[in-house]
Amino acid sequence: MEAGDGDWSALWAEKIEKAEKEKRRELVLQGQLTDKKIQQTSSLNPKIYSLTLLNYLEISQSPSLREIDAGIGNLIHLQSLLLCRNKLSEIPRAVGCLKSLKVLDVSVNELQALPEEISQLSDLNTLNVSCNQIKALPTGLSNCVKLAVINISKNEISTFPADFFSDDLELLSTIVANENAIADISGEISNLSALKNLDLSNNKLTEIPSELADCSKLKEINFRGNKLKDKRLEKMVNGCQTKSVLDYLRAGGRGKGKGKGKQDSGEKDDSREKEKKKRPDKHQKNRKEEEEEEDLNRMVVRVLHVSDSPTAVTVKVTTLVKEVRPYIVCCVIKGMNLKSGNALKRFLTAQIKLHDEICEKRTKATIATHDLQLVKGPLLYDARSPKTLKIVPLGRKEIKAADLVRQLQLEAEEQRKQRKRQNVSGLHKYLQLLDDKENYPCVVDAEDHVISFPPITNSEKTKMRKSTSELFVEVTSSTSLQVCKDVMDTLIVKMAELNKFTFDHKEEASLDLETDPANGETASEPAANENAEKEASPELTVQQVRIVDTDGSLKVVYPSKTDLNMDISNLTVVR
Repeated sequence: MEAGDGDWSALWAEKIEKAEKEKRRELVLQGQLTDKKIQQTSSLNPKIYSLTLLNYLEISQSPSLREIDAGIGNLIHLQSLLLCRNKLSEIPRAVGCLKSLKVLDVSVNELQALPEEISQLSDLNTLNVSCNQIKALPTGLSNCVKLAVINISKNEISTFPADFFSDDLELLSTIVANENAIADISGEISNLSALKNLDLSNNKLTEIPSELADCSKLKEINFRGNKLKDKRLEKMVNGCQTKSVLDYLRAGGRGKGKGKGKQDSGEKDDSREKEKKKRPDKHQKNRKEEEEEEDLNRMVVRVLHVSDSPTAVTVKVTTLVKEVRPYIVCCVIKGMNLKSGNALKRFLTAQIKLHDEICEKRTKATIATHDLQLVKGPLLYDARSPKTLKIVPLGRKEIKAADLVRQLQLEAEEQRKQRKRQNVSGLHKYLQLLDDKENYPCVVDAEDHVISFPPITNSEKTKMRKSTSELFVEVTSSTSLQVCKDVMDTLIVKMAELNKFTFDHKEEASLDLETDPANGETASEPAANENAEKEASPELTVQQVRIVDTDGSLKVVYPSKTDLNMDISNLTVVR
């Protein structure tokens, strides 16, 4: 039964009034409830602009939302503003008043321009304006000195602002600019000393500046879909050969652009000779790398391409998750030593930290880790009604998802009153991510048991223990597939570091573990015996997991050839 207009209005007002009364720091308005109310009033409830304590505001998935009032400038404590998947035609200039803003996401709207005032956001870390109709970026973005990630994909941008490749943007590590009309890149791109990922696929480039090779941290580039004059370079680009492309540009290939490195043919020959003298002997470099590897006890992370093996894990994705939490990547990690001392405690603590930082307190992604031996494949990533979806949450008895969420909401409220806090940390504060969702996301095993209910909890059936050495890891997100991959990359590197630390620092056994608010794993097994300790190794193996649709067609595989391409001395990827 659908709610009447009065019911919608009451629910809308109640949510905003509750946020005001309880002095909440976060407010999420999305989906059918929000859209229904906006249809009635043709605008947002003006009370939203008086919630000056907010540091997180999301208003999304509302096709009726076409404008944001200048009152948004009143929310001076905002750190994250998400206005994605609406029908906004412009962003008010008052956004420049949000001096504390770190994340601005206005993707999937109908924007044709961005206000110049965005350049006043000196604390801005992430800017996502993808999937709009923007023709040009505002000048002055170099003033956003903390900018690390910018996504301008799927717009109509033809060029970067003159100051965009400024050395003031010393933290800018990711530029996603695919599917635009960009025809030229300045050689000043070499000023971006932190640049790691660059996607300029499907643009109108004819040349790639040789100075790109001077970006020492660059690990992943994508120039596919551009008609380059240098056909040899174009072939490398279409083959996703990042290292080959950079080596080719560094050696003076014909892919030089209009930057500061433009030379005539005589100067090219001289510069090549000088470059050869500067570069160390290849064999000498290899010997040095081998010595470093021995010093690090040969800690290796191997990526095995075994996705065609009949024993490989696969996850089938249904179409229903598209509307609730569409993105997922998974992998299997073998060789993790959690038996020694506080190894499991350190791992859980690291996972909590990743949730708080790179996952932006779960607003961008959620990590779930399972004991592989308890996971019965093949797996299904599905979305089901909260009234029928059942799970055995960590540390609890089997319960319906709707009842679990309601129970957690009551617990959160009680905790808030007892501690006299304005907001609640951990899992409870993200219950609102499921507000207005008709179905809830879940990962289901071959016996139809729910092993994961993101972003809320894992199942008691597959929880990790000190005896766990083989893990099934999943990362889900409602933001993007790339976010999932970035989080998974970071998690694996952290696991490699922890495994080596455990190997290098032998400890006495300890069962003093803390519980992860998301995963809640605890240990009850006795400490590892001496023989097991002797067999411990810092080596990890990362095994691919395929994500397929209901017809069996491949959607994504992780890790692919372009994943885990990181220049880390104690991590080796064997492909």
